[in-house]
Amino acid sequence: MTPSLSPNTQAILLLTAPLIAGRSSPSPDLLSPGDYKRLARHLREMERQPADLLSPDAADLLRACRPVIEESRLQRLLGRGFLLSQVIERWQARAIWVVSRADADYPRRIKARLREDAPPVLYGCGDINLLDSGGLAVVGSRHVDDALIDYTMSIGRLAARAHTTLISGGARGIDQAAMRGALEAGGMVSGVLADSLEKTAMNREHRNLLLDGQLVLLSPYDPSAGFNVGNAMQRNKLIYALADAALVVSSDLDKGGTWAGATEQLDKLNLVPVYVRSTGAPSAGLEALRKKGALPWPDPRDVDGFGAVFEVDKPKTPADKQAGLSLFSNDNDIVSMPGAQQAIMPEIQAEPDTEKHAEPPVVPTSEIPGIKRVEETPPSAPPTTDLATAGGDAATPVNASPADTLLSAVREVIQRLLVKPMKEAEVASALDVSNAQAKAWLQRLADEGLLEKQKKPAGYVIKQSRLFD
Repeated sequence: MTPSLSPNTQAILLLTAPLIAGRSSPSPDLLSPGDYKRLARHLREMERQPADLLSPDAADLLRACRPVIEESRLQRLLGRGFLLSQVIERWQARAIWVVSRADADYPRRIKARLREDAPPVLYGCGDINLLDSGGLAVVGSRHVDDALIDYTMSIGRLAARAHTTLISGGARGIDQAAMRGALEAGGMVSGVLADSLEKTAMNREHRNLLLDGQLVLLSPYDPSAGFNVGNAMQRNKLIYALADAALVVSSDLDKGGTWAGATEQLDKLNLVPVYVRSTGAPSAGLEALRKKGALPWPDPRDVDGFGAVFEVDKPKTPADKQAGLSLFSNDNDIVSMPGAQQAIMPEIQAEPDTEKHAEPPVVPTSEIPGIKRVEETPPSAPPTTDLATAGGDAATPVNASPADTLLSAVREVIQRLLVKPMKEAEVASALDVSNAQAKAWLQRLADEGLLEKQKKPAGYVIKQSRLFD
């Protein structure tokens, strides 16, 4: 990833980031997540974006933001350009990248699932593309016995054998055991840290894994930030947002970060199926999570059994419960699009984006006090899809049912996906639909003779006789 920062990202960092350099103290004026959310909404309503706050004629815009954030407070934060230039050099020297919600590289899963609650800025080290690969989140308590450590490592090893990314929080105990099991078996791991990203990334044990693309580290907090209980609680939702399913190996009852993160998923967010350990010593915390709707972990012993845990339909989110599929037009409004006009591939969804409404103006970094000039690398253009022709060669009858119309729209997309065998859950994740919907489409196309379901490797694939149609 290019180490250069977009103008929007520079502005968001100045507004929200502590910019810890040496022993300097974070500014007391920093915008909280709630403050920034209100400012971002206000800018959107004015059809402006954070980068505009750094433009030479920003005085009028700063005054226009008074209803949500005091003008003098914004001026003090935006005047930290020299400090920003210092930390940028520090991050670049350690191969730490930074993305904001306004950047195309911002993890799609976090943005689409958390929307306005997605962190304005994310810091990381390693291959950022690994963050959108889905996988199994494994979480649990810090203080556990050796038997649970061994059990958790075996789950990490199984995930590696199944070529499934293991996602966890990097804390002592269960988190590190799951990650270590996957890494030692050659698997891929996404670690979502609550603190000390810089220190962890510089660890000799991790450097080769990061360079080889086997490990990616992510944090919504400054790379030099130390441990904070509140931060540890808040980052839990990112672990679940990156996953396709989650397993809670151990949890206290009514206390602790593991309990808070799992209950938030079960009671509020409902992003993924949540499993709890079903073997070994009983746990009051796990039993309470089951009563809240968590599923018993089937304790798979092989790759096929492991894949089955992703076949469970994901919980219905508020967006899922609306009629039809929805497109996020912005961070507040959901626009329902009927029939073949619905976009179903994540890459062509209009993602929720408070900051991005047009191409950001190129703000020379030399105009920001203390920031050295950095050549911006323009992001590649997103793929375009003509929804009117998304159904390929298969014509849709004028009097077709809504289901037929939608199938016609997704037929060609599914064909492009299945150049290699994919399971129902993998197709569902790629299309960002429920497992049940993906299963219905795949079965329909198999009945038409377009697809076939094979056993080794397991999954649906384009029927050989149709490859050259």
